[in-house]
Amino acid sequence: MSRLAFQLEKTAPGTRARAARFQTLHGEMRTPVFMPVGTQATVKNMNADGLRALGTQCLLANTFHLLLRPGPEVFKKFGGIHRFMDWDRPVLTDSGGFQIFSLPKDRVMTEEGAEFRSYVDGSLHHLSPESSIGMQRTIGSDIMMVLDQCIPSTADHATALAAMNLTHRWAERSLRARGESPQALFGIVQGACHRDLRLRSAEYLRNLPFDGLAIGGLAVGETDAQRYEFTGIVTAELPENLPRYLMGVGTPIDILEAVHRGVDMFDCIIPGQLAQRGTAFTSHGKIHCRRAVYKLADEPLDARCDCSTCRSHSRAYIHHLIKSDETLGWQLLAHHNIAFYHRLMAEMRAAIFDGTFAAYYEIKRHELDRDDEANPPVHPAPARPRTNPTLGDYDIHRSHCGTFSSIRQLSSGEVMHSVSAPEVEANRLYITQSRLSERLRRRTPDDTEPLVIWDVGLGAASNAMAALRCAEQQATALGADALRPLHIVSFECDLDPLTLAARYASAFPHLRHPAPHVLLREKRWVNSAGQIEWTLHHGDFLAHLEGSPAPDLIFYDPFSAKTDTGLWTAEVFGRIHRHAGERPSELYTYSAATSVRVTLLRAGFFVGEGVGTGPKATTTVAFSRIDPAAECHPARLLGAEWLGRWSRSHSKYPPDVTAEARPAFEQQIAAHPQFAGL
Repeated sequence: MSRLAFQLEKTAPGTRARAARFQTLHGEMRTPVFMPVGTQATVKNMNADGLRALGTQCLLANTFHLLLRPGPEVFKKFGGIHRFMDWDRPVLTDSGGFQIFSLPKDRVMTEEGAEFRSYVDGSLHHLSPESSIGMQRTIGSDIMMVLDQCIPSTADHATALAAMNLTHRWAERSLRARGESPQALFGIVQGACHRDLRLRSAEYLRNLPFDGLAIGGLAVGETDAQRYEFTGIVTAELPENLPRYLMGVGTPIDILEAVHRGVDMFDCIIPGQLAQRGTAFTSHGKIHCRRAVYKLADEPLDARCDCSTCRSHSRAYIHHLIKSDETLGWQLLAHHNIAFYHRLMAEMRAAIFDGTFAAYYEIKRHELDRDDEANPPVHPAPARPRTNPTLGDYDIHRSHCGTFSSIRQLSSGEVMHSVSAPEVEANRLYITQSRLSERLRRRTPDDTEPLVIWDVGLGAASNAMAALRCAEQQATALGADALRPLHIVSFECDLDPLTLAARYASAFPHLRHPAPHVLLREKRWVNSAGQIEWTLHHGDFLAHLEGSPAPDLIFYDPFSAKTDTGLWTAEVFGRIHRHAGERPSELYTYSAATSVRVTLLRAGFFVGEGVGTGPKATTTVAFSRIDPAAECHPARLLGAEWLGRWSRSHSKYPPDVTAEARPAFEQQIAAHPQFAGL
């Protein structure tokens, strides 16, 4: 029997939208409901009194982050999160599943759970279904989530099936670990964008004694249309007598579409995150308060809103605060945005009870798609399709949540950084993983040989700029005398992506620096101290490879093998390996494809698993040679388990390996020194 006493109050004709209520340990919740995200026991730029005043029913907190800091002993001392953060209403805790697949450090996955190192102090932790539930019981949340395996929504069928089955096994273990606790527990439906798997997962979990069911694995790579389609597929299979929760979603239009398809509960960081970028949601569209058009605007953000921000402050004042980077601006916008979300939920609930939701939906889905109608005409002209800025074969692509921009190649459809912001992925995959900060510290006064980074696939310069900013930060923190010289060598055959992004640097925060603009003009930039040099080879990478200084680090980031086949061959990797010579070079790349890893092995590299980033559970690291004494010796080279998977893989052979050459190729891989003794 459910611990929530769920009551379905009303369904709307012509749609699956529904209104319900249920009782938690800390009060009643009425749906549809939006739960602001308080990752670390706080909602950014908001206090508990402000959230209560806005009518916030429930907050979401993050088990993974709270486990690492402040830790379980603090919650034991205070008797749970409610007293600790002065919040007397319901709290939902996620399980930590998404975070352990998005760590900036290595983690090891097993049937038992995940082993990882803390980003706070480097200590080793283990998260299993049992320990996740144990921590959530200690936190004292009203609703707990099972530990699940998170994968990209675009994962292939075999990968999605394996993750779904593991999630189901972990779900049963989570139920056993919950025991007699009065806290509610939700299962999570997985299956990526595969209809048969979503149906199987929903069927499996609805037969277990959960108090509610969530839809996981969406808003991580799929299109808007796919997200709406698979939300509808799952809700049609979920029981009517339990609450339905769409995890991590989303924008107001995403929420409207999901309520239309029968979802009850939502959470997302977008209201607060966009507030810090100067963006407000209003009844007449989304507005960007940094725009000069608001400098003299005397009206409130939203004339229909009665929140304290709109009652007391003009758009001009908020524009001034945001342009001045004053935190009060972020607080005022966060307050307003959360008020907007709560008002949207209340309107939908009222329309469901009135039986008018279908008509409300048709009107609202157009209103919520508006953007920056600062001075709409009395008789607006018919809307024209909005086009993104383009240059050559590229345009600027906005993420589905509207929080960052990327560059997209029109001919292939490939997006540079489709899920995570470019600067976020660059730091996780290349800067943190290569331990660049430590490498840039001069060990002795005579340590003046430059650290050489090859940036293969300059693109919009996110990786090179991440390295450059890391060096600048180290120079500030340690002093110029303690910084080892850095030489970044970028290779790119098409400068249109960087040129386009540089023209719209307001959409690309990493380009708000003189270096990329000088590089485009002069093909070289050097900082004032002469310690950081950035050079550009414009043209075919292979034409410049041997003429460049041997690299210490290689950030290998061309388009995928599907789009840019010529840069992912054994011949290319072999030339890189030979050019490195005795210098121990490390290659980092976003690809985790079996074909890429086996090609690197064939070229002579030692190959290991890299950190997960964006939608990818793992990436790839390769070493030209292994020095057991090296500080950056890899902890997780591919071993016997990978060899077994490779032997069963459909991508076992690179395209250039003929049928006659396959036996010899298998022997070559098996004889690689990396697998000696296996």
